This record gives sequence, C-alpha cells and structure tokens, in this order.
Amino acid sequence: MFTNDRRQEERTGRYGTSRLQYLQELVTQFQSATGEESKEKIVANLANFAYDPYNYTHLRQLNVVELFLDCITEPNERLVEFGVGGICNCCPDPANAALINQCGGIPLVIQCLSSPVRNTVNYAIGSLYYLCNASNKEEIMKPEVVDVMKRYAAAEAASVSFSNLAKAFLDKHVSEKEL
Repeated sequence: MFTNDRRQEERTGRYGTSRLQYLQELVTQFQSATGEESKEKIVANLANFAYDPYNYTHLRQLNVVELFLDCITEPNERLVEFGVGGICNCCPDPANAALINQCGGIPLVIQCLSSPVRNTVNYAIGSLYYLCNASNKEEIMKPEVVDVMKRYAAAEAASVSFSNLAKAFLDKHVSEKEL
C-alpha cells in the first residue's frame, strides 16, 4: 500500500521513527554487516520500500539506488536478485530511472536477463520495460536483447511470467515491422 505524510504519522505516532531515519538505519546496518545472510535480508527489506513513491526521495538521498546497482555486481545470486528487484520497484519513477541510467545501471540490468534465478530475470525484464526511453533506447534495444526478449515471449510453456513480461516489453518498445 502506498503511503503519504498523514498515514505515516498515524503509523509511527508522535515519537516514532521517521521513514527517512528508518531507511538510514537499514543502510547503516547494510554497510556494517559482515554476513551474507544479513546483507540479503537488509537489501530485501530496502527493495520492499522501493515500490512506494513516498520513499523515492529518501532512497535517492541515501544512495539506495546505487546500493541496489552495487548488489547486482556481487557474486551472491540473492544479492543480485534483491538488488535488481529494488531497481525494478523504483525505476517507474523518472528521477530514479534517470539515476539508474546515469550510474551505468542499464548494462547491469541487461546482464540479469541471463541469470539462473527466475525472480532476477523477471525483475530485469520489468526494469527494462520502465527504463527504456528515447535517451537510452539504442543501448537497451540491441539485437541480442531483443532476441532474448523474443525467446522469453515465445517460451510460454516454460514460464508464463517471462513470456507475459517479455511480450509487454516487445509490445511497448518494438514496432510491428521489427518483430
């Protein structure tokens, strides 16, 4: 459920922790965490906050979008999954999408299309759906990416979610004559 200032105040009370403060505590915990499982849980938690437009400004202020991108470069598949999940959750916002693009995130998201983890692939397709625009279309719509999307679109028997997401991507970003 999306939140707003009034709902946030009702939930936290007069003396509760503000959302910005809570997110800052999560970022600090992530930075000081030594165990992989702890990092995974914290990034998953941050990714859950990334879907709500109320949090977008806070996430940018705390460099959480960059943290998600850093997670995509990790060898730990769960960190990659939760990192690209966070990207997918926050990239419908134009300011977040611009930041992802500016930080070199598009090649990282494209790389996730070949992950062995289903959720990672779903998040990558969803992210590319929202990230693709006139300023980066050439980078995203490379023949190899379009080919992967076509294969996923045709693979309904293997994965309905891959197929549906890839079809939506192709419908939005590829003209009929290009298919």
